Amino acid sequence: MLNYRNALRPALNTLFTCPESELEAASAVIAPEVIWDMCAPVNRLEGREAVVEQVIMPLRHALTGLHRRDEIFIGGDNIRAPGGQWVGAVSHYVGTFNAPLWGIPPNNRLVFLRAGEFYRVENGRITEAKVIIDLIDLMRQAGLQPIPFELGTEMLFPGPATHDGVCPTTGDGARSLDIVQAMLGALHVYDPETFGSDNQTGQGGLWAKDMFWYGPGGIGSNFQWEGFVKDHRAPFLNAFPDRQGGNHYCRIGDGPYAAVSGWPSMTMTHAGPYLGVPATGKALTLRVMDFYRCTQTQIAENWVLLDYVDLLNQMGVDVIAAANHARATI
Repeated sequence: MLNYRNALRPALNTLFTCPESELEAASAVIAPEVIWDMCAPVNRLEGREAVVEQVIMPLRHALTGLHRRDEIFIGGDNIRAPGGQWVGAVSHYVGTFNAPLWGIPPNNRLVFLRAGEFYRVENGRITEAKVIIDLIDLMRQAGLQPIPFELGTEMLFPGPATHDGVCPTTGDGARSLDIVQAMLGALHVYDPETFGSDNQTGQGGLWAKDMFWYGPGGIGSNFQWEGFVKDHRAPFLNAFPDRQGGNHYCRIGDGPYAAVSGWPSMTMTHAGPYLGVPATGKALTLRVMDFYRCTQTQIAENWVLLDYVDLLNQMGVDVIAAANHARATI
């Protein structure tokens, strides 16, 4: 059961830890004709050679001692239209940041580079991938501040409180996904004054009272529904009041966990100030990944990856150029 999930995890780590002379053999876990969608500034890659050249090698060269530390690693049958067997992961790429990565200048110190990953697996190889690496948070760790950090707590993503997120062996994935889908269905409609939505909190609510919401760089993390509203939901909905979400290519459940992703998931208009950027009136899209830990009836923890480099580019802000300018003036 889920052998493809269990086999893929060590194979992914080998891509980054094997001697460079052995990388050609290690990269066989990626299908030759793979379609690999990355966060900005990399974006879409086609074919294994492009992935090795533009993803694997830049990471290997930038982070000395590079290896993965998985916090969540789950698999399941995708219930959305593409179907297939998929793996979802929340991981950190760990090493000493000694060389530039996709234009971001290094700080020669330890970094935990967080990532959200979705892989379609066929015959033991990755045929399709969606990957968001939190470059905003990397800049923060490198001592740069290309956007104002004014919302939640900027912190390392913790693993699940139950310490069972890597290839879970117990729990009901279908039930976990049902809980998440019920929450998502109710979340679309909200009170414009309180930003509340039906069935989210209180008696019979789908979020646990002591919920944790772990957000990406630029948003940060928060605690309980009130913290989530204050640090993320209210600022986001004030900036993008017409947002429409849930356009997901993948939804999977595995044990107490579920994961969903859209590429893009959201469409919206930039109608109010956000992250220090005045309203532009532009139509925007947002790439999204959500990973959830569920109890029998509620969501206890939520890890969120958003491609904010891409979003800010659409808003007219080049955060990587801003990071380089900041480093040049230090």
